[in-house]
Amino acid sequence: MKLPFTKMHGISNDYVYVNAFATEVPNPPDTARKVSDRRTGVGGDGLILIRPSDTVHARMEMYNADGSRGAMCGNGIRCVGKFVFDRGLVKANPLKIDTDSGVKVLFLDLKDDKVVRVTVDMGEPILDGPNIPVAAPGRVIDQPLVVDGTSYQVTCVSMGNPHCVTFVDAVEPLDLEKIGPKFEHHAFFPHRVNTEFIQVLSPTELNMRVWERGSGETWACGTGACAAAVAAVLNQKAGRRVTIHLRGGDLEIAWREEDNHVYMTGPAEEVFEGTIEI
Repeated sequence: MKLPFTKMHGISNDYVYVNAFATEVPNPPDTARKVSDRRTGVGGDGLILIRPSDTVHARMEMYNADGSRGAMCGNGIRCVGKFVFDRGLVKANPLKIDTDSGVKVLFLDLKDDKVVRVTVDMGEPILDGPNIPVAAPGRVIDQPLVVDGTSYQVTCVSMGNPHCVTFVDAVEPLDLEKIGPKFEHHAFFPHRVNTEFIQVLSPTELNMRVWERGSGETWACGTGACAAAVAAVLNQKAGRRVTIHLRGGDLEIAWREEDNHVYMTGPAEEVFEGTIEI
């Protein structure tokens, strides 16, 4: 079967997108593993299927590079918004996109009737341990966690998927290939975890590197940036509006007091279209 696809990225968090309004994908986990391979496939952090929805404008169904199902991707959903609007599948602004972690509202910034930036209402952060989930009751804020013999102070947040945030003096020297999997598969995280390593530059600026469950180190993670911003507020390290510098670019994050929702703003870009034999 020849599978039509579009390669897109949000600040270098790149996925293979398939228009599932028009094309049915057999065995999505296996397809995700194949197309995500950067040597023998298209290359990407995973596969995102853009499906019709009976209740809102469209549905996002995502798979990590290892074939595991992901509930939510902040960078990925911005590209979903661009895909459906630019191609005329749905001409609405704002857009409502269903995900495995609920419906998200997207506010589109347009230039010449094309989407260039998107602000996503990511909803309320989840801070209760069992609902993140982590193996602890209540909130986990600045708590010690021993990982591979080293004690880290961690704050845990769900933004539709589980995140563990730890603050470090500098992000560049970190050997994420070594320590990332130790966090991801730690017994404290029953569904594995995404881990954000955060360097505080000022109350309005953070540097971030991220290890994503199922994908390894990625150049950006939208839900992770949201979790990091929440953790920075909870640890009194930053204000409620921050710019987060990731390897692929910058995201603007606001945790608004008026509705307790986190809003993420960043670009969405299309790279190329093609077909691949699966």
